[in-house]
Amino acid sequence: MLKKIGLPSNLIWGYIGLVLFMIGDGIEQAWLVPYLVDQNMSASAASFLITIYGVTVTISAWLSGVFVQTLGPRKAMILGTIAFLIGSIGFIGLGMYSLNYYIMAPFYAIRGFGYPMFAYSFLVWINYSTPLERRSTAAGWFWFMFSLGLSVFGPLYASFIIPIVGHINAMWTGIIFTLIGAFLAIIINKDHVPQSEITDFKVSELIKAVTIIKRPVIAIGLIVKSINGFAQYGLLLFLPLYLREFGYTDTEWLRMWSTIFTVAIFANLFFGYIGDKWGWRKTVQWVGGVFYALVMLLIYFAPMTIGHNYWLMTIILCLCGIGMAGYVPLSALFPLLAPDNKGAAMSVLNLGAGLSTFIAPAIVTLFFEPFGAGVVLFIYSGFYIISAILTPFLKTPEELNA
Repeated sequence: MLKKIGLPSNLIWGYIGLVLFMIGDGIEQAWLVPYLVDQNMSASAASFLITIYGVTVTISAWLSGVFVQTLGPRKAMILGTIAFLIGSIGFIGLGMYSLNYYIMAPFYAIRGFGYPMFAYSFLVWINYSTPLERRSTAAGWFWFMFSLGLSVFGPLYASFIIPIVGHINAMWTGIIFTLIGAFLAIIINKDHVPQSEITDFKVSELIKAVTIIKRPVIAIGLIVKSINGFAQYGLLLFLPLYLREFGYTDTEWLRMWSTIFTVAIFANLFFGYIGDKWGWRKTVQWVGGVFYALVMLLIYFAPMTIGHNYWLMTIILCLCGIGMAGYVPLSALFPLLAPDNKGAAMSVLNLGAGLSTFIAPAIVTLFFEPFGAGVVLFIYSGFYIISAILTPFLKTPEELNA
C-alpha cells in the first residue's frame, strides 16, 4: 500500500519521527511574535528575534547536506536534536520567564540550528534511498510530514494546550514531541544510506557547498528556493497583527494557520505526483511562482472587502497552501543539477530553505512598521514573479549540453 501511494516503506519510521519532531519545534511559531508584542516588546524587536533565528537556521540548513555526505544522516540528525534541546532549555527556562532579550536571542539562535539539521538531513537521506522515478513523490511526502508537524499539528496543539497550561509551559511540552520523534527517526528507522554515498569528513567537502554556488544553474536554484518560503515564514510575523484590525482573534488566527497547512500537506502530495507527470519546472513556475504571487495580493485586499468573515478568510488563506506546494518538485530536481556532487547540491537546496527563514522576517522588520502589511505583501508577490521567471533556467547538465 505504501508503495502505491509513493511513501517509501524503508523510511516510514523516519517520516513519522519527522512529524513528531516538527510538532515540538513549531509549537510557538504562529503565536510567538504576537505574544511578545502583548508583553510590551516592539514588533520590530520581536521580528528581529525571528530574523536572528533565521540566520542560524540558514547556516544549519546549508551544512546539513554536506554533514550527511560526510558523517551520515544519523549523526547529522543527532547533532540537530542536541542543538534543539540546548537552545530550548536556555530560551524557555532562562529567557521567556524574564523576557530578557539578551538571553532569549542567543539561545533562540542555538535552537535554530536544530530542526534544519534534523529535518533537511532526512530529506537528503530520502534522495539517497529513493529511486529517481519516485523521488518527487517521496519529496512530496517529506513536505507533507514536515508541514503536518510544523504548521498543522503544532499550531493546532498550541491552540488547545495554551488555554490550559499557558504559553511558556506549552513550549516545555513541545520538547517531549521532539525527543520521541528523534528516537523514531534515528533509532527505530533501520534504513541505511549506501556507503558509496558517504565520504570522509574534510574541509574541502564543506568548501564545495560554497564553491558549487558559482555554477549559474545552482545559483538560480538557490534564489528560487529562497523565495519559496517567504510567505510561510513571513506571514506569521505580521498577518495576525494585520487581521486584528478587522476583528480576527488570535485563536482564530492559530486555527486559520493550521488549516492553511492542512491544505498544504495534501497539496504537497498532489503536486509531487503532478511534478513527476507534468514536469518539475512547469509545476514550480506556474503554481509556485505565478499563482502564489496572485495569492499574496488577494490576502491584502480580501479583509478590506469581506471584513471579519472567518470562514471566507480561511478559504482565501488556504490558497497559500496550494502555492507553496508548487515548489515540491525542486527537491527532486536539485540533485540532478549537479549529479557529480549531490551532497553539495542538496546543501544549497537546504540553504535556500534556510534563507527563507532569514530574509522573510528581515523584510517584515524593515517594512511592516513604517509602511504596513500591504507593502510587505506586494514585495513578496514581486519575488514570486521573479521565481517564475527564473525557473525555466533550471536545466540539468544533459539538457544544457544537448
